[in-house]
This record gives sequence, structure tokens and C-alpha cells, in this order.
Amino acid sequence: MIHAQPSAIRCSGGSSDPFFSLFRLSLLHLSLFRLSLLRVLYALRLCALCVNSCLVLPLLRVLCALRLCVLCVTSCLVLSLLRALCALRLCVLCVISCLFFSGVAPAQQLDKPALTIDEELTSFSIAPDGRIAFGVRRNVHNKKYDLQHDDIWIQDSNGKRRRILEGSKFSINKYAVFINRDKKSVAREKGKLDPELDLSDATFSYTVDSLRWSPNGRYLLAQLFTTFVVDESGKTQDEFMTLVIDDSGKEIRLGGNDPLIHNAEDAVFLVDNATIAYLYEVIKPRLLFSFKYSTIANGSGGALFEGRTFISVVPLPKTNFAIAIERDKTLSGPPRLQHLDLLAQDDSEIATLDGYEGGLTVSPSGKLAAYYVDKENIEVRDLTAPTRVARIRLGPGALEWSPDEKRLLFKRAPERKTAELCWIPIPPLATPAAGHEIPVAQPDFNPIFHGSVTRDFAISPDGKYIAVVFPGKRNLDLFPLQ
Repeated sequence: MIHAQPSAIRCSGGSSDPFFSLFRLSLLHLSLFRLSLLRVLYALRLCALCVNSCLVLPLLRVLCALRLCVLCVTSCLVLSLLRALCALRLCVLCVISCLFFSGVAPAQQLDKPALTIDEELTSFSIAPDGRIAFGVRRNVHNKKYDLQHDDIWIQDSNGKRRRILEGSKFSINKYAVFINRDKKSVAREKGKLDPELDLSDATFSYTVDSLRWSPNGRYLLAQLFTTFVVDESGKTQDEFMTLVIDDSGKEIRLGGNDPLIHNAEDAVFLVDNATIAYLYEVIKPRLLFSFKYSTIANGSGGALFEGRTFISVVPLPKTNFAIAIERDKTLSGPPRLQHLDLLAQDDSEIATLDGYEGGLTVSPSGKLAAYYVDKENIEVRDLTAPTRVARIRLGPGALEWSPDEKRLLFKRAPERKTAELCWIPIPPLATPAAGHEIPVAQPDFNPIFHGSVTRDFAISPDGKYIAVVFPGKRNLDLFPLQ
């Protein structure tokens, strides 16, 4: 409150006129009223502000609460929508996988082999009854050379293993093998043809290159890759030969003489389990072959399809037939795909091929064949309707047919080289229109062993297992086929 001090108010002239004093006093009271009015107005303004604050703040709080509710509801809706979309996306992916990847086999389980043979294998073969014959690397030494004399074992279906050929005790020399000076032929004679090249005491080395069972599972054909030291300088001579033994390891002396068939490759028993057809080299190095045969009773029997030459032959299981690629001796004509009757020496041409670069393989039913038509592309042909074909770009590798004949098991490297195994679906076969090129499929490579590489592989005759030799120790693992 402002207190007036009347005694302190004086006119400028120092007049003390009562009227003037009263007028001034009135003005003073008016000023005081104005101040009071301003105070009231300020108070009212403050009250208004307080009222506004009291009204606005709750309103703001309500709005914030509403906004939070909206955000929560929106977040819940968005999250629910995202979850629904993710679930839908997963469903779509599953459907796409089922539709487009049904032909791709799931990865094999590396930690669950049905069988493991813990030896350093050089070759193996699975019999129709599930027995496994396999060669095992064995090194021997003499004073001058490090040599290889492999063993041959059999794993019976009951899990027992037995050695049927002990390499350290096996001798090729006792069959009096002689090699002539010009190395153009290999002869087997009793007695000495040339003392300088008599190999009856020569140093030799061999590896079991491949094994094949007879149809009745009683006999084995062991293809040996042999090396002889032919003179004191250390010069060597190589030769493929086939050893005939039974499943107990007993040597089967053909014609009562020799269990070895010299210069013999890809030997196979016919369905009589007594006749052996095989290839011998005609044009080196291993470019063209011709057929010969031998019998258990009489030994060497002479030529089959005399005068004709072949690049590759695949026998059809449990028959006397084979699918072959024939070329003339000059290699000037086109390769011809042939169906051969090995017993009757009869044949029929299936197709004339655009090219052939190896890898001939025939499906389990004998109705389809696959081979390299050039160095990059596989051609699959229907042998019952030879105009129906398909091509797949794979690059160099080795092939096996799936039991259902809808896929190829492909190793992305040649034989005895390490690479991944992949299932390759076979595209539909069709007869190409005249004047049009055969379309080439471009498959995806999906490794079946999680990317692990393999050295050798085979599918069992019953189609239930895949046998794999991994690099390193070269043990054999048998996995259920998935």
C-alpha cells in the first residue's frame, strides 16, 4: 500500500490555495484508484492464467494419454501385421521350396554313416547282396625300390571282414610273363622266349585299379595296373591285366593255366558266370579298344566283333548286353551309339552322335544313357526312343544315376580327383525340331555333403546307399541315400 505524505506535496509556486489542494487530492485519489484497478486486473489476469493452466494442463495430459494410446494401438496393429506378413512370407517360401526344390536332395548327414571301412582304399565294388569288395593300399620295399602290392578284402553283409588276397605274398612272376623288346605286344608262354626279358624274377608293382562282381556273386574280376622293371637301368613297362578269383580268394585258372588275363580292361562276366568279355588296347594311348573273351573252362577264346573298335562300353547288369560307343580305326567317322549282344555278337545302332568326350553311363533300367557330347555338356538320350534328348551344362566330372532315374549324382571333377558331389535334376527329354539346336539346361550345383569334397563314390545296386571315399585317409563311408 502506498501512503501519501500531504506535507510533502507542494506547488511549484509554493501556493497553499485550498481549492487547488483539493483538486490535487482528487487527482491523487484517482491515481490510487487506477493503481488499484490495475492490481485487480493483474490479479484477474493471473487468475485467468491459473484457470487456463488448470484447464489446459489436464487437457494436454489427456491429449498425451490419448496419443500414447493411439501409438500403442498403432504399434500393436503394426506388429501384428508384421508378424502376419512374416508368417505369410515363411509360408510362401515353404511353398516355393516345395514347388521348385523338390528335386534337390537334402544334405547327407556326415556324422551318421551306416558303415565305415577304416582302410586306405584304392577301389571298391558293392555286390547285389550287399557285400563290399575293396582293394587296400600296401607298400613293400626291397633294396632298390619302394613298391605297391595291394590287398583285396571282402566286407560280408554280417559285418565281418576277411582278406582274400595278401599283396605281399601275391606274385605275378610265377605265371612266366614275358615282354618282347619292341613292347608292341605282351605274350604268355611256358618257358623262356628271351632270357634278357624274362620277367619271372623281375621286380614288379601293382595297384588294384577296379573290382567287379560276377552275376552270381561268386567270382571277382580285379583289374590290376602293373609296372615291371624290365632292365638294370630301371626302365619300366606298364600293363593293365585282370585277375580272376572267387570270393574266398582262390585263383581261378582259366583253362587250368593262368588266373591273369593280360592287356585286359573293363572285364565283365556274362550271365552264365563262366564267360568273360573284356577290352584290349588297339590304338595307344588308350584311344580305341576291341573285344576279346575267355572262359573258365577253356581259357582264351578269341575276338568278339572282330575288326571293330570302340571307345567305351558299359555292360547292362544281369544281361549279356552292353551299350557302347563305336569309332572306326582312323577316328575319321562320327561316334555311333550301339546296342551290343556280347554272346550272339549282334548289334543295332541306336544313334549317330554329334560328338563324344567320354563319361558314358547307363541308367539302372537300361532305358537311358548319359555321356559328354563335348567337354562341357552332358547329353541324356532315351535308348527306347533315341530322338528324345536333353542337354545339361556341367563341365568335366563323373556321373552316377539315381535309383529313380530322375537325377544324376555328379562329382565336379574327373575320376580319382576330389570335388563336391551334387544332385542334378534331368530336364524333360524331347525331340528337337528340325533346324533347331538342342536347348542346354543350366542347373544349380547344390552339394549334398555340406560342401565336403569326395574322391570316389558309388550308389549301391539296391539303390539304398551311397558309398563315398573322402580324401585324406581314403576310408570308405556308407550312408543311407537321402
